[in-house]
Amino acid sequence: MTHPEIMRALSGLLLGMFAAILSSTIVTNALPQIIGDLGGGQTAFTWVVTGTLLSMTVSMPLWGKLADLFSKKLLIQVSLLIFVGGSLVAGLSQSPEMLIAVRVVQGLGVGGLMGLSQIILAAMIPPRERGRYSGYLGATFAVATVGGPLIGGVITDTPGLGWRWCFYIGVPVALAALVVLGRTLRLPLARREVRIDWAGALLMSASVSLLLIWVTLAGDSYAWLSWQSALMVGCSVALGALFVLVESKASDPIIPLRLFRDKTITLTSVASLFVGIAMFSGSVFFSQYFQLARGESATMSGVMTIPLIMGLFVSSTLSGQLITRTGRWKHWLVTGGVLTTAGLGLLGTMRYDTPYARVAAFMALLGLGLGMLLQNLVLATQNQVRQEDLGVASSVVTFFRSFGGAIGVSVLGAVLATRVTGYTEDGLHRLGAGAEGSAAIGDGGGIPDVDALPGPLRTVIEGAYGHGVADIFLYAAPCALLALVFTLFIKETALKTGTGGGRKRA
Repeated sequence: MTHPEIMRALSGLLLGMFAAILSSTIVTNALPQIIGDLGGGQTAFTWVVTGTLLSMTVSMPLWGKLADLFSKKLLIQVSLLIFVGGSLVAGLSQSPEMLIAVRVVQGLGVGGLMGLSQIILAAMIPPRERGRYSGYLGATFAVATVGGPLIGGVITDTPGLGWRWCFYIGVPVALAALVVLGRTLRLPLARREVRIDWAGALLMSASVSLLLIWVTLAGDSYAWLSWQSALMVGCSVALGALFVLVESKASDPIIPLRLFRDKTITLTSVASLFVGIAMFSGSVFFSQYFQLARGESATMSGVMTIPLIMGLFVSSTLSGQLITRTGRWKHWLVTGGVLTTAGLGLLGTMRYDTPYARVAAFMALLGLGLGMLLQNLVLATQNQVRQEDLGVASSVVTFFRSFGGAIGVSVLGAVLATRVTGYTEDGLHRLGAGAEGSAAIGDGGGIPDVDALPGPLRTVIEGAYGHGVADIFLYAAPCALLALVFTLFIKETALKTGTGGGRKRA
């Protein structure tokens, strides 16, 4: 495809990506009010995010496999329609359970949009030239991520609209993407005999889902060290082992195990797992920090996350342009790992009264690191595989990133609930409020209305959430460090100059 043809088709992909990312980020600042209106608690808060991540994660390898067998254009159009349907119903939710269920459906569409966009981009453009176009994807990610919280905050705070419009607003964007892709995307269709590994898909979904349900309920419904934990973890491991066995014997597996014979694919996949934990912990829990620890509105909460997104925007765009110019990519991964680890570690020192300028600097550092890692880990993988494995290989990396995010949000959300409860009890004890303070705040199962609390109790809650969210970042920092360690062992190879199988040095 010529550059003008690529840009026209890319505009449709970017619209689809924008709608998918917007659906996740637009609710982050609205979630405290959404969960409060629907009568949910911290577990519901976590699962509104985790439900989407879960379905997105488990569906992504299936979308990737389908992309190697069917029309990529048709598949991304189907994913857009699923996304539109899920978004419309999500806005009608009457309970936390209904919202979580519909967000799972919405996540199926998001998984297709996120995975297929990378696959279609790789089918159109050789790796050596893909850097600058991947930069457009990174820039779209940044714009949607910064625009989402801002738009969501404004919608939530505007009388006559309310949080339900946070789900409706992505629908026209997705429909516009559907029209643009229908008119501009032209890819050759290589017809192959179709064999979908449904057994592998079912086993993988069951194993991942059971693990996420365990980490969400553990520490609340039962102890971390209990027979329930042992049973759920054991079943998850058994299902995972059975999945590996099925994949090793399947004629056309959903995740070909032979891909992991390549050291680069194995290392980028594991690194993506830990990067996912770092990325989603930042995007999800900042809303609670700014609204519950600093008393900001939903709109201002979005404004205050701009340093994080600007860092991501600058580094993803700049690294993509320079990779295209030089053909060198590994040092960007290593630098990104260093900055992400440092940013998370420094964010772990913040409290509810930490000067915003300091928090903003730490967020910018984290954003710079993530921007260097996200697209370039996918690029390193795509550069290693044959054209017929492009779809599934791209989806494997994004699968591990989303899986890491889902695990991270579930575990860190459960940890946050425990830490906030502990810090609140300590604060009430120092205040001498005791049972009266607990009754005024609530039973601890819901999201508190900070503005309605008297001054001393409000300070206790703000301090608890400020310290609790900081602990979350501190726990995520070692994951970023592990991602850095794995990137150090990735061997840099010359980027291909064609979309076919041979590698030419530029």
